[in-house]
Amino acid sequence: MIIIKNEFDIKQMTIAGKITAQVLNMIKKYIVPGISTGEIDDICKDYIYNKKKIVSACFGYQGYPKYTCISKNNTVCHGIPSYKEKLKNGDIVNIDISIIKNGYFGDSSKMFFVGKCSNLAKKLCNITKKSLYESIKIVKHNLPLRKIGKKIQKIAEKNKFSIVREYCGHGIGKNFHEEPYVLHYDNHDNTILLKQGMIFTIEPMINAGKKDIYCEKDKWTIKTKDNSLSAQYEHTILVTQNGYKVLTLRKNEKIL
Repeated sequence: MIIIKNEFDIKQMTIAGKITAQVLNMIKKYIVPGISTGEIDDICKDYIYNKKKIVSACFGYQGYPKYTCISKNNTVCHGIPSYKEKLKNGDIVNIDISIIKNGYFGDSSKMFFVGKCSNLAKKLCNITKKSLYESIKIVKHNLPLRKIGKKIQKIAEKNKFSIVREYCGHGIGKNFHEEPYVLHYDNHDNTILLKQGMIFTIEPMINAGKKDIYCEKDKWTIKTKDNSLSAQYEHTILVTQNGYKVLTLRKNEKIL
């Protein structure tokens, strides 16, 4: 069942979304060669718990052991932070922040460049971000949900990249994951229409190589089978009367 949010829900989700964005803004200056993903997780934890006085939605979720997901290079998603994993010049890294404020969830992620990155890495990240932005811009009341995935697929495949199909965006509110499930490719199903008051994430995961993935023995870390680079950007979106509102929009970020 798709939950349509009321005015109070939307106010709370707006607060949660703003804090989520603030965490991603805060961590940017720490993304440098030599820092470990474990240290990045500690910094985010300290900011979330001690400065914002809230909690991470990741920690303990189905047994997840850390406070953020940090996915580097060929890791698609759900990378577990580690003090042994240090960032190097040329890496690309996704940091996924999920928090709970007053019983409501915030969820967003973005890519960071570590030092000087390859042209392929920069193109992959830019196209992934573009696919997110372009899909956000078409969001409106009564839009068939499938058109979000169709837009993302068109942009990714035009640039010879592939879309991970095992993971998708999702409704969000008082629950971390709700209906609808937002596919990042066209499933040709016109039965679900967006409605004012719906809140969901769009979070395309795009690979530089083939779409195939596998899960590590830790039962969390998802990687590309062909060892190619992967990128992901995520925002939480509200369907409004006249279009959309990005609840996790970061400072100085513009959806152009």
